[in-house]
Amino acid sequence: MRPGYRKRMTEPPERFARSAGVDDKTVDAVGALTSAMETVIRARGALYEFHQLTGKADNELTDAVRLLRDAGHHQVADDLQRELVGRNVNDGRWTFQIVEDYERTYYEPWTEHHRKVRDDLTGGHAHQQEAEMKTDRTTHGKPGHGF
Repeated sequence: MRPGYRKRMTEPPERFARSAGVDDKTVDAVGALTSAMETVIRARGALYEFHQLTGKADNELTDAVRLLRDAGHHQVADDLQRELVGRNVNDGRWTFQIVEDYERTYYEPWTEHHRKVRDDLTGGHAHQQEAEMKTDRTTHGKPGHGF
């Protein structure tokens, strides 16, 4: 939503209503913080995808090593087993350790601060800006458009 854009045709239902004393600039600022939080959530998902794909590749490599041995290519299988199977992705670290570090040192502090700001400034409304946008953009009374 564009900052300062408010043409409210109707007020949102009570559970989406703006808390008393919350101004447009605060709603816009918390909306920007929420957008940043959603980007962190997406990054977390990409990190989990990286973790799962790396693990899948290692499992597929293990299968390939077995097939190479079955085909009589013992030296090639031994080289791959020694050099690649179970290899760290960072110095001394597998992907699960990277995921755990991200969770503890980045994602959890973000979620805590986002929740605190949202609770302190907008009465805990997670998507105040979007709820107001919805009331402005829906065709009231039309099926598929209401809350």
